[in-house]
Amino acid sequence: MQLTEVTPTLKIITAESLAKDTQLAKEVQTNLIRLGLLDPPADGKFGRFSTQALKEFQTLMKISELGLGPQTSKALGETKEVIPLNLGNDLASRIVKYMQNKEYFIAIGERCYNIVYLEGAGADGTPNEDTFNEWNDRRMVIEIASGTPKIVGNWLATTEPGDYYTYHPMNPEGAARIAFGQYKAWQVGKHGNSEPHEALVQCMSVKVYRDSNKDGLRNGDSIDEGLFGINQHWGYDMRQVRSASAGCLVGQSRKSHQEFMALVKQDRRYQLNDKYVFLTTVIPGDDLAKSFLA
Repeated sequence: MQLTEVTPTLKIITAESLAKDTQLAKEVQTNLIRLGLLDPPADGKFGRFSTQALKEFQTLMKISELGLGPQTSKALGETKEVIPLNLGNDLASRIVKYMQNKEYFIAIGERCYNIVYLEGAGADGTPNEDTFNEWNDRRMVIEIASGTPKIVGNWLATTEPGDYYTYHPMNPEGAARIAFGQYKAWQVGKHGNSEPHEALVQCMSVKVYRDSNKDGLRNGDSIDEGLFGINQHWGYDMRQVRSASAGCLVGQSRKSHQEFMALVKQDRRYQLNDKYVFLTTVIPGDDLAKSFLA
């Protein structure tokens, strides 16, 4: 069944029935993803996240149907934005525009957070030298509650391995350096053996570059894809990256990491299911800056 077949009828399709119609479920999910209310991909499995996203859509559109009915199906097909974006020239808006240009998913709504790492940039987004083994990246959380993006978390971090694991890689092919892009790949869990702490732990595949020549750069390196323990953890308050990262996405201090974890655990999707898989975007700071100079 298709959305266009639901609209002319007076029939209400329950979430349970929708879960049995893979084609229709995928179409509904595709629209909810397009509107920023549901994480990709559209898999046709209409579970609790899809059901909650559909209810959120109906609330925003002031539709009172208890399920997928003619009003909801018509609105899903016609609505361009559930919360119109108000984008300016501030850093949060520039990041959102960049993500739009890259066709990355952007979560919309109160307490639906976008985790973004900006490599080689300061707190205000200004590119830096991105010096090897230094804490010169940013870990950010962006919320779009009412149309205007806001940075609700902005901490010193690294997206790259330090010198210790660059020269003494855990993998014989070289240290891992995450490829820029967007990945849905992390769940709340524990990181570390000597000092175990709460972190976002990799649970799905990501792409990395293997620094086989140990030069601290991605250029010319081969790409590897899989589960490598690329976690989002703390950097033990170390002054340089050193052994604090073997290729993970790392916040420099314990305190800032605890703030980060406390914030992302307030996400409504995590509150709905503590096995929620967080989506994270990694952006090169110089590319972000260039995109607004062109």
